[in-house]
Amino acid sequence: MHRLSYTVVTALLATAGLVPLTVAAPATAAPRPAVAAGHLPDRSGGHPGAAPGAVDRDEARVISVRGAGPFRIGADLARLSAAGLIDWVAPDCDGVVHAGVTGAWAGKILLAFRDGRLVEVGTATAPPRTPAGAGVGMSFAALEELYGPRGSMIRNDAGDASAYLVRVGSRVELFTGHPIRPGVGYLQVGPASVVERGFREGRSC
Repeated sequence: MHRLSYTVVTALLATAGLVPLTVAAPATAAPRPAVAAGHLPDRSGGHPGAAPGAVDRDEARVISVRGAGPFRIGADLARLSAAGLIDWVAPDCDGVVHAGVTGAWAGKILLAFRDGRLVEVGTATAPPRTPAGAGVGMSFAALEELYGPRGSMIRNDAGDASAYLVRVGSRVELFTGHPIRPGVGYLQVGPASVVERGFREGRSC
């Protein structure tokens, strides 16, 4: 699985309309149940008079091993595109396609599909944060304190990069560093066979 460099990720997010990266404090209010479950609220976003399909940007707060919002691991690229949720696509090698999204999640996440199915969701911003409250901008020490025995620091096979890994069944949260400052610069979620393996092996795809 292709693990994009931080520079490429930043460029792709900028293309999607991302403003300069900022790190926000964890949300003090619990996410709405529909968002926590990874589903969009009603088509008006729950606001009377809102345009059909509009979603409050505050909804885009939770990223988990299930995905983010309507972008669920295993989702079909063609169906997401038909629903107007995909903004742009960038084909890579071995059947991998990277994509940007529309709506509340635009500029906050990047998607990776393999053979038409969503296998990875990544973010270089905060929010979104994981259900445990972890996200971009945190220190690795803070991650270790937050997750305890559920997570651990790992090294890639070449021994030249480290990351913090949290396993949730067959899926993972992977926190990698920032190129110019300490702490987490990118968060990826998805199957371990894709996300973790891609980091450990450093494969181009």
